[in-house]
Amino acid sequence: MAGLNVSLSFFFATVALCEVARRVSKALLPTVAYDNFAREAVGAAQLGACCLEMRVLAEIGPWAGGFGPDLLMTLLFLLFLVHGATLDGASANPAVSLQEFLMAEASLPSTLLKLVAQGLGVQIACALTRVCWACELSDLHLLQNLMAQHCSSALHTSVTHGALVEGACAFCFHLTLLRLQHSPPIYRVSAVALLVTVTAYTAGPFTSAFFNPSLAAAVTFHCSGHTALEYVQVYWLGPFAGMVLAVLLYQGHLPRLFQRNLLYTQKNKYRTPRGKLVPGSGEPPEPT
Repeated sequence: MAGLNVSLSFFFATVALCEVARRVSKALLPTVAYDNFAREAVGAAQLGACCLEMRVLAEIGPWAGGFGPDLLMTLLFLLFLVHGATLDGASANPAVSLQEFLMAEASLPSTLLKLVAQGLGVQIACALTRVCWACELSDLHLLQNLMAQHCSSALHTSVTHGALVEGACAFCFHLTLLRLQHSPPIYRVSAVALLVTVTAYTAGPFTSAFFNPSLAAAVTFHCSGHTALEYVQVYWLGPFAGMVLAVLLYQGHLPRLFQRNLLYTQKNKYRTPRGKLVPGSGEPPEPT
C-alpha cells in the first residue's frame, strides 16, 4: 500500500500546485490571456500529470502492487470528478477546443492559442512527472523509471480498429458534453466522470482510451511499435472524426462552415390559420 499512498500524495500535490498556479495567473494576467492560454496550459498540465501517474498504476500496479480493476476505476472516477470541479472551465483537450470553433463559440486566434497552451501544458507535465519518478519514492516509481526508456505502445490492436475505438469514445464524450452543456455543473461533471470511467474500462485494453490528441501525443507517440503516421490516424484523426460526427448529430450542421441544417428541418413555430373567407374581408362576395 506504500506505493498507492505515494501516488495519492502525487495526485493531491499536483491538483494543489495547479490550483495555486491557476489563482496566481488569474490575478496577474488579463482576462483574455488567462482564458485562452494560462487556464488551458495549467489544466492540461494537471490532467496530463494525473493521467501519467494513473497509467503507472494501471500498467504496473496489478502485478507489482496487487491493485484490482475496481480500485483503479474508482480512482479514475474520483480523479475526473476533481478535474471537473477544479479546471475552472478549461477543456485541456484540443478536440473540445476545435468543437467550440466549429460551433462558432470561439474565434480562430483564441482556438489556436488554446491548442498551443494545451500542448505546452502536457509537455511540462511529462517533464515534471518524469523528474518525480526519478526520485523513486515508491517501488512503482522505481519500476517505471527503469522501464521508461523502453516504453510500450498504448495501441494494442490494428490501426483501423484503434481509430474506430478512439472515434467512438470521442463521439460519446463530445455528444455528452453537448447534451449537458446547459445542465447544472454537478450533473455534468458526474456524467462526464462516469463516461470516462466506462470508456476507459471498455476501450482501455485496445487504445488506452485517450480521446485527447495532445495527451496521446505526449504519452505514446515516442514509444516503439507503430509509426508516427499510424499514431496520428488513431489518436488524432479518430477523435476529430468522432467530434465532428457528434456535432453533426447534435446540431445538424457545422455552424462555422455552413448555416444550412443538413439533418433536421426546422418547422415554423407559428401556424397560419386556415378557413373560409368572410365576405367583406378583401374578397368579393359570392353572387346569390
